[in-house]
Amino acid sequence: MILVMDIGNTNIVCGVYDGKKLVTYWRLASDQEKSADEFGMLIINVLEYNQIPKQKIVSILVSSVVPNMMYQIEHMCRRYFDINPLVVGPGIKTGMNIRYENPKEVGADRIVNAIAAYEKYGGPLIIVDFGTATTFCAVSEGGEYLGGCIAPGIKISAEALFQRAAKLPRVELIKPPSVICKNTISSMQAGILYGYTGQVDYIVQRMKKELGTEKVTVIATGGLARLIAEESQTIEYVESLLTLEGLRILYDRNK
Repeated sequence: MILVMDIGNTNIVCGVYDGKKLVTYWRLASDQEKSADEFGMLIINVLEYNQIPKQKIVSILVSSVVPNMMYQIEHMCRRYFDINPLVVGPGIKTGMNIRYENPKEVGADRIVNAIAAYEKYGGPLIIVDFGTATTFCAVSEGGEYLGGCIAPGIKISAEALFQRAAKLPRVELIKPPSVICKNTISSMQAGILYGYTGQVDYIVQRMKKELGTEKVTVIATGGLARLIAEESQTIEYVESLLTLEGLRILYDRNK
């Protein structure tokens, strides 16, 4: 079995694969104050709860966009599993040509998502990842990572509205029934969610024009993907665990 870990700014998503089968997955908070021991005990407790002895983990793959957490995570892997983790970055075999001005600048999660999406759907395709930031990535028909754009995440946008407008409350991110709302909370929810959906559809349409074709598969992933996909006119598929699948594929390419 292999343990895969996607370290984001808000959450760490972990999964255990037995071959190509995802046995279990879970989320931890991306707390930079936690020690290697704390992360180790949390992960081992989840494994034990799922009746997976830690001795069955033979390899660990990590993708991260939080450099400050890598010392704790790598130390945890060595201390609690006696494994040197494989970290997505320079030197790893991706099987994907990255056509970025500086490939080292591309977030590891974006590359991993692109690998998994291309493996399943082929190209050309666009991946929209709803994380702390929302990223839009384009992959060519031949499987080249072309680049994309980055926007503030939905929760960041909502939090900024709450913090900068004195009379506006913090609201739950749920879909209101209409855009013409008759109270402040519903008005904020509509503006955030429907406004964000419009942003997603516009950016995807612009990317399709730059790709030169309307025949582009559009995939959404991330925590709020399904909520936006329900209203979006461009998102075709939701793959909530796309990054974990990409890490599993990278394991097969590098073992």
